[in-house]
Amino acid sequence: MRRTRTSPLGTLLTRLAALVGLVVLGALCPGTAQAAQEPAAQAAGLHISNGRLVEGNGNDFVMRGVNHAHTWYPDKLGSSLSDIKAQGANTVRVVLADGHRWTANSAADVTNVIAQCKANRLICVLEVHDTTGYGEDSAAGTLDQAADYWIGLKNVLAGQENYIVIDIGNEPWGNTDPAGWTAPTIAAIQKLRNAGLQHTIMVDAPNWGQDSQGVMRANAKAVYAADTTGNLIFSIHMYSVYDTAAEVTDYLNAFVSAKLPILIGEFGGPADQWGDPDEDTMMATAEQLHIGYLAWSWSGNTDPVLDLVLNFDPAQMTSWGKRIFNGVNGIAQTAKEATIFGGGSTDTQAPTAPGTPTASAVTATSARLTWTASTDNVGVAGYDVVRVSGGTETKVAASTTNSVTVTGLTAGTAYSFAVYARDAAGNRSARSATVGVTTGTTPAGSCSVGYRVVGDWQGGFQGEIVIRNTGTSAVTGWKLGFTFADGQSVSTMWGGTAAQSGGAVTVTPASYTNTIAAGGSVTVGFIGTKGATNTAPAAFTLNGAACVNG
Repeated sequence: MRRTRTSPLGTLLTRLAALVGLVVLGALCPGTAQAAQEPAAQAAGLHISNGRLVEGNGNDFVMRGVNHAHTWYPDKLGSSLSDIKAQGANTVRVVLADGHRWTANSAADVTNVIAQCKANRLICVLEVHDTTGYGEDSAAGTLDQAADYWIGLKNVLAGQENYIVIDIGNEPWGNTDPAGWTAPTIAAIQKLRNAGLQHTIMVDAPNWGQDSQGVMRANAKAVYAADTTGNLIFSIHMYSVYDTAAEVTDYLNAFVSAKLPILIGEFGGPADQWGDPDEDTMMATAEQLHIGYLAWSWSGNTDPVLDLVLNFDPAQMTSWGKRIFNGVNGIAQTAKEATIFGGGSTDTQAPTAPGTPTASAVTATSARLTWTASTDNVGVAGYDVVRVSGGTETKVAASTTNSVTVTGLTAGTAYSFAVYARDAAGNRSARSATVGVTTGTTPAGSCSVGYRVVGDWQGGFQGEIVIRNTGTSAVTGWKLGFTFADGQSVSTMWGGTAAQSGGAVTVTPASYTNTIAAGGSVTVGFIGTKGATNTAPAAFTLNGAACVNG
């Protein structure tokens, strides 16, 4: 039997429950998850492939683990993770705070959390808890503020893509306007991507994570499509909304059949507190569908979180504790350790730094970089080339060898490049020394290009490009080139077809814009996602020749 909380006392209990990650109950509202698009690009490390979470080597990784209330009990982290691993888990979801509700976990502390997870051979889901129930209490913070917290940790998170998943915010939106979940979720995802974070992102459902009104189920396709990397997984918290065999199977199947990545991000607790949720069915269904689950409470005692964090004794586990760890579909029976940990031996040694790159074959829009190869105790898996501008790095190319051609550069522009090496375990080397490259100038062509923003909104904008032929003969089968400098990307275009690599965009014509008459013009329009400032491209080329702006 489900219960709802609508009285003033219930509201108070709800807010108190948020302090330990408990959830409120709601009514079931069906929705339909639609088929997902394939990712536009695959990220290194843990990533989504064909609707599943896989490791950097392409092996499936199914999360089996529990949550840890670290932000309130930081001194218990090491011993607790050791206990968790000893019970067979391969993953832990760690509670953090961004400073809007509880004292923020510092960069040094998050660095230690990641190190402790790796030392215990656990994949680590990092989540901000301050967003819990937002909508019930507007002072709790927002997903946008949580995104800022993750961006502030960018240097700590960089290079850890094989070991961590970023859960933007815990249980956003209580039972107040859960329909408002979709747009802020998309905006937060795109904010992280525009900042350069390529990690697998996890998003929790509204209604205290339980999606009782089916908002996430109905809008999952749109949210997934908004992440241009396709590296996104949904999290449903199952307590007393989807708690019977039919409901659990129906909800999870809707996502899996549509190849929309999903896992059970929280579940489990004393039956007399949340009705009688069918946790055994949750575990069995997750195992059948080959998806992850992460139990909130560990041992199922009166205070399930504190019991395990403060004084876990495997000999004293209650019925629930025994089921989650040792049941037929429990962690010990179904968990498989991440292959990145080598089946028990962790590769934590990073490759040596690559040699200083040298530049050759420099043109107006490209340059070839070559460097002395790195060495590694196991083997170098590849290299990442970054553009360095002051204290900012932007990845511009990747290679499995010690050379690569960087394309999409702007004519007559000075660049500084450096290289990192990485091994199969995701360890990244120190950065190489930098090399300066100045691109050549592009011969002037008989063209001009006008670029303008027609309209914009949070996270997106509409652009228009007018290409004019100022020559004396028609141009047929043209190719327009330009570079976005602020992380913008083209999602939809009419009048032409756009291909984008990093900030570099190439546009080829549609059938009806294929020819530009002498003295004539064609127009293409597009919808794009915004970067930091949405600055217009500085230069345009047509068939490799520079065009006048205007």
